[in-house]
Amino acid sequence: MENLLNRITLNPDICHGKPTIRNKRYTVDLILDLLSAGMSEAEILKDYPALEREDIHACLAYATKITRTKSYIKTT
Repeated sequence: MENLLNRITLNPDICHGKPTIRNKRYTVDLILDLLSAGMSEAEILKDYPALEREDIHACLAYATKITRTKSYIKTT
C-alpha cells in the first residue's frame, strides 16, 4: 500500500495543495467522483490517458487511509 501512496502528492503549487496524482492536475477527489459515478477503471484510463491503473488504486488506498479513525462520534 505504501508504494501506491507514494503516487499521491501534496503540492501547494498544484490544485491549491489538494491531493493529486504524481504532481499532475488530476485530484484524488476527481478520480473518486468518477468511480462513485459508476465509471470503470478502463473508462477512466481511456478518458485520461496520462493516468495509469496504479494511480486509480492509489486514490482508493489514500481514501481508505484518511477515513480510518479510532472511533466515531455521532453528532446531533
